[in-house]
Amino acid sequence: MQKSKNYRWLVVVIFFLFMLLHQTDKLLIGPLKGQISEDFNITNTQFGMVVTGALVVGTILYPIWGYLYDRFARAKLLSLASFIWGSTTWLSAIVRTFPGFIAARASTGVDDSSYPGLYTLIADYFGPQVRSKVYGILQLSQPIGYLVGMVLALMVAPGLGWRNIFFITGGLGIVLSIAIFFGVKEMPRGKAEPEFEGMEEMAKFTFSWEQAKQIIKKRTMWFVFLQGFAGVFPWNVITYFFFDYLAKERGYDEMSILFTMGPIVLILASGYFVGGSLGDWAFKKTPKGRIIVSATGVIIGALFLFLAITTPIQSRIAFFVLMSITALFMPFSSPNVISTVYDVTVPEVRSTAQSVEYFIENSGAALAPLLAGIISDAFSMQTAILTICITAWVICFFFYLGAIAYVEGDIKTLRDEMAARAAAQKA
Repeated sequence: MQKSKNYRWLVVVIFFLFMLLHQTDKLLIGPLKGQISEDFNITNTQFGMVVTGALVVGTILYPIWGYLYDRFARAKLLSLASFIWGSTTWLSAIVRTFPGFIAARASTGVDDSSYPGLYTLIADYFGPQVRSKVYGILQLSQPIGYLVGMVLALMVAPGLGWRNIFFITGGLGIVLSIAIFFGVKEMPRGKAEPEFEGMEEMAKFTFSWEQAKQIIKKRTMWFVFLQGFAGVFPWNVITYFFFDYLAKERGYDEMSILFTMGPIVLILASGYFVGGSLGDWAFKKTPKGRIIVSATGVIIGALFLFLAITTPIQSRIAFFVLMSITALFMPFSSPNVISTVYDVTVPEVRSTAQSVEYFIENSGAALAPLLAGIISDAFSMQTAILTICITAWVICFFFYLGAIAYVEGDIKTLRDEMAARAAAQKA
């Protein structure tokens, strides 16, 4: 048993490395915006098209990946996704024309929709009482990956070239595909549910369209879907435009950007773990706890982002402090929303449920970089960041209030279903 518990943390380490390097590769294009734009001589709007292309591809493929993860071995599919990541990144480094670059970057979206399988596999290693914390640990990789990307863009790419950076990150993706293939074991779906604790043999829960249809009948999921649609807009705008905003509209040089954004990104990374831990703690107090933590995070994040962006350009210390507070609260909802999806859906359709949620998120948010580019060219990047981010987070807050009204009943329904299955298996 102890060996099993230790092994599950090895899986977390492997998946953390996968997510860290994948996010570094995916988010590199933001810090490299200036170099890539200069190389291809493109506008903000055209750069937005590059980012939007990958998001559109990833969005379209979410339901397909979700279905595959619920039907087949998730570990092997994750290995395939890692190999695709490496190959398509190499392709984007090879092409020399702007239309070719758009197509190559769009192809990198194929593996961007692979995370639901990772999260559901982790859900079968860890029970519901600690899932948000574990997801918070895994999601530390996203901002740290962005920070690594910044360092590569500012300190390595000027001498090595942005294309060679993509060759390096793509190669690491192929290496990780081998590590996942041989190092990660599949786990029976539902294994970590408390009702099955102590059972050596698990009944095999298989995907069914009837259970998949139940996803959209749960009212909690309605509001999870709606908040997801709005909630990813700010992340895409900040990820792909904030670096350039600091340089062009607030007058930061490269080292100033690094020493400002480095600590802020680390604080943002801690927000995933803090938010996940608070979500688990609140969940033990009330089934509504994770949603309450999520709602708190988005409204406080919106307030302090507004205060930060409207701070006078010369007030760099005040800007840094306000952005640090924003960064801490921004990620609170992410690990808790994932756990909430699994709190109300049966194990055999969780990848599908998560994929539907991500599909709805990205079906709107895929347009965020393009929309931000259009607003930036017409007005300013400050206007684009404020308008899109504040509006989206305020909308999310009200959708979370809707989820609070229904989540307790939907959780009870799932626990009753798991108890009935466990009793039938013991009989």
